[in-house]
Amino acid sequence: MKFLFDMFPVILFFGVFKWGEGHAESAQAMVGQYLSGLVSGGSVGLEQAPILLATAVAIIASAAQILYLLLRGRKVDAMLWVSLVIIVVFGGATIYFHNEAFIKWKPTVLYWVFALALVGAQLFMGKNLIRLMMKAQIELPDTVWNRLNMAWAAFFAAMGVINLYIAYNFPTSVWVNFKLFGFMGLMIAFVIAQTMFLSKYIKDAG
Repeated sequence: MKFLFDMFPVILFFGVFKWGEGHAESAQAMVGQYLSGLVSGGSVGLEQAPILLATAVAIIASAAQILYLLLRGRKVDAMLWVSLVIIVVFGGATIYFHNEAFIKWKPTVLYWVFALALVGAQLFMGKNLIRLMMKAQIELPDTVWNRLNMAWAAFFAAMGVINLYIAYNFPTSVWVNFKLFGFMGLMIAFVIAQTMFLSKYIKDAG
């Protein structure tokens, strides 16, 4: 459930973009009605409308996530705050300049921030963030925790590169598909590989 909650803005982004692709004139009308004051020049073309509408919905959804948690008195993960700031900045730039390049950079910036945080915390603060998140579920030797932390950092760094490759070498519709299904598939594959790597330590502990 937490995974679906975290993916909520991405799923909405995908759904709204796909709807906009099939209803370009309606999407353009909605952008003109609700976003014209935020768009440089006040109007956008049919091709730009789906990505701008999807971006606006993703920004609202990201803010709604945090508001929901705050109203329920629950802790808001730092990841959600960072994601909100990045999507507001890059999504806002996409809407204002009606240029999809900004929102396409958003996943890369987010992944690279995660990678830098994991590496920086370990090298300069002596903190293993992956260990802090997972220590309640599993006990591992320090060397394994360090490898796991760096593996996640490398994974996020690679995800950022892959995002840029797809963004600049394929149509926007392909990038939108990959943003949801491709990244989800890569994440699941990495988690499965991680589980297989850790299984021997779980057995040893048992």
